[in-house]
Amino acid sequence: MAATQTLPRTPTGAAPSRRSAETRALTQVLFERLSGLEAGSSEHERVRGALIEANLPLVRYVAARFRSRNEPMEDVVQVGTIGLINAIDRFDPGRGVQFPTFAMPTIIGEIRRYFRDNVRTVHVPRRLHEMWVQVSGATEDLTVLHGRSPTTAEIAERLRIAEEDVLACLEAGRAYRATSLEAAQEREDGMPGLIDRLGYEDPALDGVEHRDLVRHLLVQLPEREQRILLLRYYRNLTQSQISAELGVSQMHVSRLLSRSFARLRAANSIDA
Repeated sequence: MAATQTLPRTPTGAAPSRRSAETRALTQVLFERLSGLEAGSSEHERVRGALIEANLPLVRYVAARFRSRNEPMEDVVQVGTIGLINAIDRFDPGRGVQFPTFAMPTIIGEIRRYFRDNVRTVHVPRRLHEMWVQVSGATEDLTVLHGRSPTTAEIAERLRIAEEDVLACLEAGRAYRATSLEAAQEREDGMPGLIDRLGYEDPALDGVEHRDLVRHLLVQLPEREQRILLLRYYRNLTQSQISAELGVSQMHVSRLLSRSFARLRAANSIDA
């Protein structure tokens, strides 16, 4: 009879920052072990269960953001755990992305779908419904980008709408007594019903891993080269505009960009 392998234990009782670091380390070890096991085997299920247990604090952290919606927190955590499990099953450690960065949008999306499909029962104007979808998507993107909940001003700037409209959408998002989403399919004006407009795959989610990888590579460049890349590809300045802002020749800017790309390609091939 083969000896049962003892799994690492989830850290408890440590300071928050230390506990977070220990959880990340434990998660990495468990994913490494999981990759060498046959799916469906008893050991695979044990390691997968340990991964779920170790990352439940992430689910509770996300669920706490929905506390104002007056839904039992146990239900919200349970729904978020489904998102966590889906993230664990889809996660590829070889992509170089931290698991919390990968899992957060999936957990948030699962909870939002729960509120969208099972809780909302108060009618909100159609314009706010449509804008609320955009505000929700921008909120998730900015949360991943900054590692915190975005401000109203940041959401408004991202969507190029007034802060008052963002506030109205957020208020509408807290209304949970509306007509049935299924009933919305009975519209006769040819426009898609609410359930069709809200049930979408956010294309920005596919870029989360890539944005995290780009940030990881950028910090390896000298500060001036980082700035040039940001001016070129985030502020969309031309090489001549960059040269004027930095006080160097356009040819020098071109050489620095070429050198930066070479360094990024080399770093990426090493990480891969």
